[in-house]
Amino acid sequence: MNHLTTIFVLTVASSIMACQSTTKEQTPPRVNHDSAIDKQLKQIIATNHLTGNAMQGRSTPDIKSPKAQLGMRLFFSTSLGGDQDSACVTCHHPALGGGDNLSLPIGVAAERPNLLGKGRLTDANSHLKGVPSVPRNAPTTFNIAAWDEVLFHDGRLESLGKTPSAGGNDQQGIRTPDVAFGLRDPLSGDNLVVAQARFPVTSPEEMKGFDFEDKNNQEIREYLASRIGDYDDNHGHLSVPSYWLKQFQTAYQAPTASAKTLITEQNIASLIGTYERSQVFTNTPWRRYVEGDKTAISESAKAGAALFYTAKQAGGANCVACHRGDFFTDEKFHNIATPQIGNGKGDGADGKSDFGRFRETKKEADKYAFRTPTLLNVEVTGPWTHAGAYTDLEAMVWHHLDPRDEVTNYDVSQLSQPNIANLDKIQVNTQPALEKLDKDRDAGLSVLQNIDLKDNQVAQLVDFLHTLTDPCVKNRACLAKWIPNESEDPNGHQLDAVDTYGDRL
Repeated sequence: MNHLTTIFVLTVASSIMACQSTTKEQTPPRVNHDSAIDKQLKQIIATNHLTGNAMQGRSTPDIKSPKAQLGMRLFFSTSLGGDQDSACVTCHHPALGGGDNLSLPIGVAAERPNLLGKGRLTDANSHLKGVPSVPRNAPTTFNIAAWDEVLFHDGRLESLGKTPSAGGNDQQGIRTPDVAFGLRDPLSGDNLVVAQARFPVTSPEEMKGFDFEDKNNQEIREYLASRIGDYDDNHGHLSVPSYWLKQFQTAYQAPTASAKTLITEQNIASLIGTYERSQVFTNTPWRRYVEGDKTAISESAKAGAALFYTAKQAGGANCVACHRGDFFTDEKFHNIATPQIGNGKGDGADGKSDFGRFRETKKEADKYAFRTPTLLNVEVTGPWTHAGAYTDLEAMVWHHLDPRDEVTNYDVSQLSQPNIANLDKIQVNTQPALEKLDKDRDAGLSVLQNIDLKDNQVAQLVDFLHTLTDPCVKNRACLAKWIPNESEDPNGHQLDAVDTYGDRL
């Protein structure tokens, strides 16, 4: 290397070092300061004792376990439908948010039993005359394992002990519609989800049909168990009678047990409950934010979270009054006077209303009150309310802010489902609930307050609600493990659901 080359190299090296030094000096040190809204939410999270994980402290099944796998096959089987034209999945498909994406479910007597969701119609030639047959909206099965106190809109399945994180599995037991209010049902099963799994098969509109009116609830369950077990000559025979027996023997590790021993209504309910309890979808952006990732949600969603948790007096929406904790529900009952559409439950002067919790307790204070739903995955679990009156999440938020105004101006065109009954009587059928709400407010008995928010604030609340969605519930590939492969039942009873275009759900 000659002298000039040496000077050039040293000069370049010095320039590079100087540039690096200058760059290093000019780059400010990274400071992880919380913004004002982050500081506010940090305090809110601490005050409300939030962890972000609704399943904390709970043990839930793995969908890959043999019992969950068999429960899934039973859940998708029309063998448990009285007329073999409906299954549990008819109203609770994972690809439809753990529900059916309808305002009012259509269980039995559908024109196309395998078509689920929008486009599903009741057969006009049936005695149901084409009208949706089930009077209440189908609640989601997602995260059903997180309920500790009640299931169903009116809480007709109720843990008597209400032990936190026990799911109804405590010494006091569970009350069901098969026994008087407040009493323990000895056949309920060991948790609320198992107890719930025993009832759709007993509902004429949901699964039983109308040909077994001579049987009580327990008799219909035992009838269905013996039918899929193929151990009663009066029920006909399966094409492949060994199919279910082999499945039960594997799940219960009992290779020599008989069908009559294994395929019982109690085991069927337990297996379906195991499958349902495996549907855990809690990995939401909000959870990541609560756990410390300040970038997990948008600034608009953060503003919505602050509105959600802040009292009216401080300029908030006070949603937390009912939607508490990591599961976003107080598991209590409230009258928020949502539009009464459909046939109702036979209540009221003309039998077209639904008295909600009053039907169970017979307490006037509970009239028109329904269970507070969880808001986890609320983005995909609509339509919303006990009768599915709202099909737009923003409209649902507006209703909470001023129920009377929203009922008065209710837009019936939002209902994409045809043939819903009594749409011309919405105002008349909902008026008693509005009057009851007014009286409760005057007496200081209602937590629901009229709140004046701007359009952008409602948009922020909706943005926050979207952060409560686990991405898996919007991803068919992710949900695949909760949906059996096509035609796994050689008897031809597996309900392989399709949409209105004939594409598989």
